[in-house]
Amino acid sequence: MKANVGYIDKWIRVVLGVVIIFVGLFFQSWWGLIGLLPLLTGLFNYCPAYSLIGVSTKTKVDTEKLKIK
Repeated sequence: MKANVGYIDKWIRVVLGVVIIFVGLFFQSWWGLIGLLPLLTGLFNYCPAYSLIGVSTKTKVDTEKLKIK
């Protein structure tokens, strides 16, 4: 499982997931369980749908810049 969720995408997913869960709890609806999906994909930095379509919002760091001279 290679991380494919970037920093901003991660926090949007976490916040959205928590909001959906709380709305589900407020209205006493099982639909709040759907909030687990964005919450878990944000926490694990991995989205299976992104893997299927070959998308990644994670930025790649140029390792040449990190080398000590």
